[in-house]
Amino acid sequence: MADNAQETAGGTSKPVDRVPGLADVPIVLVVNGCSRPLRVQPRTTLAEALRTSLHLTGTKVACNHGACSACTVWLDDLPVAACTILAVEVDSRRITTIEGLALANDLHPVQKAFIEHDAVQCGFCTPGLVMSCASLLARNPHPSVEDIENAISGHFCRCGTYPHVMRAMLALGAVQAEQQ
Repeated sequence: MADNAQETAGGTSKPVDRVPGLADVPIVLVVNGCSRPLRVQPRTTLAEALRTSLHLTGTKVACNHGACSACTVWLDDLPVAACTILAVEVDSRRITTIEGLALANDLHPVQKAFIEHDAVQCGFCTPGLVMSCASLLARNPHPSVEDIENAISGHFCRCGTYPHVMRAMLALGAVQAEQQ
């Protein structure tokens, strides 16, 4: 029987996604500029609420305990590991996911730079890396190698795309310096 199933009297199984005794609570998440009312169990992480309840699957969950940063989103414009925060704790703070980073059909400059410099390999860690790099760029349009290393230091990429991320961010910083 599947881990998330429970056998019924008729011998069939039904999905179990609720813990008995834990009542859903109403919350409102402000995600990518839109208020989204939800009902979640108190144990639901922000990453789970984004992926499961709101179907924003760009936020990846790899380690589920804050060690890899694949689930990085912005909370009030600061990068955080969404798997370490309960959705009920967020309240009405502003959440930005990878889906909300681009403007309309125009990719964010960091997304473009990642594509141009082949900083996307398997792609699982990419959304988190992009969110951390975009946050760095918002604070510092001309990041140094050390700045970039610090921004991505909590990210775990099994493919080893770090040199490509460094090239993408340094190139983007140089382009922005030329534009000023």
